[in-house]
Amino acid sequence: MSLDLTEFALDHPLAEAADRFGTPAYVYFTDIAEARLADLRAAFGQWFAISYAVKSNPNPALLGWMRDKLDYLDISSGGEFTLSQEAGWDPGLISFTGPAKREFELRPAIEAGVGELVVESLREARLADAIAAELGRVQPVLIRIAPDRVPKGFGDQMAGRPSAFGIDIEDAAEILPQIAALPNIRIIGLHIYSGTQSLKPEAICENWRIFIATFSSICSDLDIVPEKLIFGAGLGIPYHPGEVALDLPAIAAAIAPDLDAFQREPRFAKARLVLELGRYLVGPAGYFLTRVVSVKQSRGTRIAICDGGLNGNLAASGNFGMVIRRNYVMHGVGLDEGHRPAEKHDLTGPLCTSIDKLGNGVLLPRLEEGDLIAIHAAGAYGPTASPLHFISHPLPVEILVTAGEAKDVTRIHRA
Repeated sequence: MSLDLTEFALDHPLAEAADRFGTPAYVYFTDIAEARLADLRAAFGQWFAISYAVKSNPNPALLGWMRDKLDYLDISSGGEFTLSQEAGWDPGLISFTGPAKREFELRPAIEAGVGELVVESLREARLADAIAAELGRVQPVLIRIAPDRVPKGFGDQMAGRPSAFGIDIEDAAEILPQIAALPNIRIIGLHIYSGTQSLKPEAICENWRIFIATFSSICSDLDIVPEKLIFGAGLGIPYHPGEVALDLPAIAAAIAPDLDAFQREPRFAKARLVLELGRYLVGPAGYFLTRVVSVKQSRGTRIAICDGGLNGNLAASGNFGMVIRRNYVMHGVGLDEGHRPAEKHDLTGPLCTSIDKLGNGVLLPRLEEGDLIAIHAAGAYGPTASPLHFISHPLPVEILVTAGEAKDVTRIHRA
């Protein structure tokens, strides 16, 4: 398996983290995340502010590190709002999405001065209006719209089909005036997030063109002059061997005429455009470390049994929305192919279930007990998206590495 030189350069801090803090472990490199943020700003900064979707990785230390570097946060629950406040974020820089917001979540967010509620239904708008009235507030809201289509090329699609998310564009003309009539909320803009994990630049650009057309038609029909418009980024990251990372400058060049023309329209000239994303920023900044506990031969296959499996990293096991299981990119930390012959391995976790597989037929230097495996692109949808307590094995630790300094930032500690 070929690796970038940067991966070899990370072997020392990865091995050091494993030795110092144990395995299984997630290691997050803020230097990588910061470089990716710089790339985003260089490509899209003339049009977009950047909002981070907390659901992708809500680690409090990571949120604290982001506080002075990102423009906004997007939360999807009252629990994430609490985490954002513990990390020191200004409530006014936070948007609150989610299709099932409840009174006990909305009240503290509105009371604290959350920047915008992203309203996904008339029920939710009425509930927010009632709470705001009790608190003597007028709450700014963004209306989430579900478009009638999304281009092919997205890992998950939330448009053109029945969906729990947002108000269907077909119903907008009926529902939005009812929301606008509520006295204690104020519509300041629109929000669309209709597709995720795309590695196809042409699909991303076409999706954003759909957003532009949708924003234009709704704002024109309902005479809305928006203050903020949120574009769900949909930017994907390579997870599997052979996948190619997105060329951000190429995407920017392709979409530039559309965004420039959109911003020249008087109705949208003062609107703040916001690119909302999560995994693109933090996914490649994280590695999942698991150590080989046992090696066996079984009917012609060499199997490496590791101390962390799907209980610690559900996504890498292929059980987080993957239709056909594919191996993640991974490598043996500190293993030199010159001294060990490359060999195909099946990698499993420690669980008593046949679905606990981290890799099938993975070509690695011949693995032995005690070897350390690093699974790439593990910075998003890691511990909080995994069944950590299944079969009660030790929980993974979380390590934040900033400027070469490693710190234990585990959110859910081992018993």
